This record gives sequence, structure tokens and C-alpha cells, in this order.
Amino acid sequence: MALIELRNISKSFEDTQVLDNFNLTVNENEFITLLGPSGCGKTTTLRIIGGFETPDEGQVFFEGVDITNVPPNKRHLNTVFQKYALFPHMNVEENIAFGLKISGKSDAYIKDKIKYALKLVNLDGFEKRKIDRLSGGQQQRIAMARAIVNEPRVLLLDEPLGALDLKLRQDMQYELIRLKNELGITFIYVTHDQEEALTMSDKVVVMNKGYIQQMGTPEQIYNEPENAFVADFIGDSNIVDGIMVRDKVVKICDTIFPCIDDGFGQNKPVDVVIRPEDLIIGKPGQGHLDGEVVHNVFQGVHYEMEIEAGGFLWLAQNTTSYPVGTKVSLEVEPENIQIMHKPQSEGEEAIEIDV
Repeated sequence: MALIELRNISKSFEDTQVLDNFNLTVNENEFITLLGPSGCGKTTTLRIIGGFETPDEGQVFFEGVDITNVPPNKRHLNTVFQKYALFPHMNVEENIAFGLKISGKSDAYIKDKIKYALKLVNLDGFEKRKIDRLSGGQQQRIAMARAIVNEPRVLLLDEPLGALDLKLRQDMQYELIRLKNELGITFIYVTHDQEEALTMSDKVVVMNKGYIQQMGTPEQIYNEPENAFVADFIGDSNIVDGIMVRDKVVKICDTIFPCIDDGFGQNKPVDVVIRPEDLIIGKPGQGHLDGEVVHNVFQGVHYEMEIEAGGFLWLAQNTTSYPVGTKVSLEVEPENIQIMHKPQSEGEEAIEIDV
């Protein structure tokens, strides 16, 4: 049995449809990330799970029990928000103890829980520290500790790392993975940051316009995107018009390339997706397309280049630098060419997937 199940959820705000017949299953001890651009419905989904919003239609189930109309404080879950919502007039231990005191726990129980939670988030000895004396990362950890002490079955996280700088955000990503593994809590995480989703998740749910575009492991989402939206949203991609000549043969920029896809028919327009790191740069005449480097930026672990070839501006990543103006060729292995059906209309880009 699934731990959480959303069935046929629809939600509108005034005249805007945010979720439309939305279905989602969350399993126990899973780190699942709702990923998508602003306005895609991911935070609304999280708030419906948490009980902060009521769906217009549909039901929310927890271990098979309908909790659609159960208030947030009666659900076996806690929420950590982007702004942490810590009480500034309370010190660290008072903030952590707040929910436990409301629940009527004994002083000894509360003291043990505070010590346990602070150790988990690597803030031993911070009990008496004032909130305004903490860094952003420390405040985020206290918010996590306050949620953990209530022993929730599910922890909802609404872009909790959004206010942190890059280095601290990366550190906290690994902290969240460690906490999830140590505590055995189910995490449902909302973000628009693709790196966060790929780094932390067991399962990623890519959303757009209130629909699930694709759901799978980080590897599946990155390596096997199901449509151009997912390919473009998850990492950098070259998305170019192509013609599927026949099974395992595609024409890109008026040039024939072998691929491994089939079942698209003959001479059908398709979207072709090639990741920048999969482009092989060689000397002119060595690859399928000849071109010229028009832009080159050092990114630390690789050089990111724009190469004009076949009438298309390709984004390429390579550990070897090719200066602007260098004549090169481009090649790509058949298995690194992703073929996708071309949408028949703009509305088709938001595809509802049965889950």
C-alpha cells in the first residue's frame, strides 16, 4: 500500500486552473521531489498534502485512509518552509520544544528530544542561542530539528534551501540525504532547482502547467527525457528539428545520423535532443557536421562552447578548449541521440501521464 496517494486532484484559484485531475503516489521512506517552473502546481500539491489547501475535486489518502478534510495538525507530517518560520522571541531550545509542549510532553522527554535533534543537525550546544544570532544555514537546521522532534512519518519541504548561498545550499543537500537515511522519514521536496532534484531524490516528478510531464529516478529523467520540455528543463540540451527517415535513422540539419530509436514512422517530423557533453568535437571532416566555434567560456571542470554547424548553434561541453574561430567537426554516438514526438500544438507540451 502506498503511504500517500493523491487521486484525481483538481484545484483552481479564481480563474486559474493550477491542478487538473492530478494523480500521485508516494511510497514510504522515499525522497520524492516535485520539480518544475514557477506556477506549475508543485507548491499547491505540497500544501494539499499538508492540509493547508483543500482540493476542489479529488481525494488525499494516507495509508489508505481518506484525509482530504483532516486539518494539518492531525496529519502525521511536518512542513519546513523556505523562510523557516522560527519564532524570533524564542531561543533555539524554545523553538524546538514548541510543538512538543503543545502536545503535553513531559519536561524530561522534551529535553531529551531537543538534545537528540540538535545532535542530528550538527548543532550540539546551541540550546540557548538566540535566533537572530544564527546564520541562514543554522536557522534552516533549527527548522529541521523542530520538525524532526515531532517524529512525523512524512516531512514536507517547500524550497527550504532557496535563501542560502551556493556552497551552503550544496552542503545542506547532503545533510538532508543523511537525515533521510538516518531517520527513515519520507521526504516530499519542492524545488525549481534541477541540481537539487537530481542530487537528493529517489524519484523526481517533473511538472508543468498542473500536469506530470515525467516521473522516474534522476538517471531516468536526465538520460531518457520523455519530451522536449523535460529535456530542456533538466540540464542543458540541444533541441533541434529532425526528420525520422525510418527506424534508427534520423536527419538532422540535412545530414543523416544513425540512432537507436524506432516506431516513429517514416519521414516524420521529430524533436531531437542531444546533451552538450555528448557532442564529440574533432577536426573538420571527421564528424557528421563541420562548423566553427563562436563562443567559449571556462566553467571550471569543462569548457562550454557554442559551435555553429549545419545552420544550428550547438552547445558543447568539453575538457579541451577550442578557441573562438576554430574550425571543428561534430559527431555523436547513436545511443546519445534522443528522439521525441513533436507536439502538434502548444497545449500538447503539458502532457498528462497516468500514474
